[in-house]
Amino acid sequence: MNPAATVYVVDDDAAVRHAVSICLERAKLEVEVFDSGEGFLDKVTADDRGVLVLDQRMNGMTGLELQTKLKARGLAFPIVFITGHGDVATSVKAMKGGAVDFIEKPFSNKSLLASVRTALRRESDAHKARATGVVLGERFASLTHREQEVMKYVVQGMSNRELAEQLGVSNRTIEVHRSRVMQKMQADSLPDLVRMAAHLASMGA
Repeated sequence: MNPAATVYVVDDDAAVRHAVSICLERAKLEVEVFDSGEGFLDKVTADDRGVLVLDQRMNGMTGLELQTKLKARGLAFPIVFITGHGDVATSVKAMKGGAVDFIEKPFSNKSLLASVRTALRRESDAHKARATGVVLGERFASLTHREQEVMKYVVQGMSNRELAEQLGVSNRTIEVHRSRVMQKMQADSLPDLVRMAAHLASMGA
């Protein structure tokens, strides 16, 4: 599957798959189609990037079931649900599961494209955040245990004097550790280091 962001259309209705893919391809988007959730799951990997245009009611696995299985695998594809049998409870469940939109058939090309582009922006932002998280994680892992400890307290606003008392070392020792933390994390300032720490926390690091 394409490593770049792709729109994956998953619908068991051949006519809908064709119409949706034509609409998206005319908008210069990369498209792949699948006739079942099972077929998509068989081919998707953690390295694949993209968004889903996903039919809710299909033979076999439903759209909501596919959404659940993807989340269980840690695959966070933004999803635009399409359905000819929409109901409030289903749409609420889909949105709570992280869906970008839930649109009912028949829908206009304009509304479909608007939802897909929103999903692609969300995917791009998430991809950049994950890439940044990987880099920051590697930098954080390069810190010694004591340096990680110092960073933890520094971003909480502790002064060198307070840190020295907390860790039972001299102010000079804290200054050295703090300098190494800034250097290894490639932080230009304390606010920069705080932002890095917040990003790591948001990624579960």
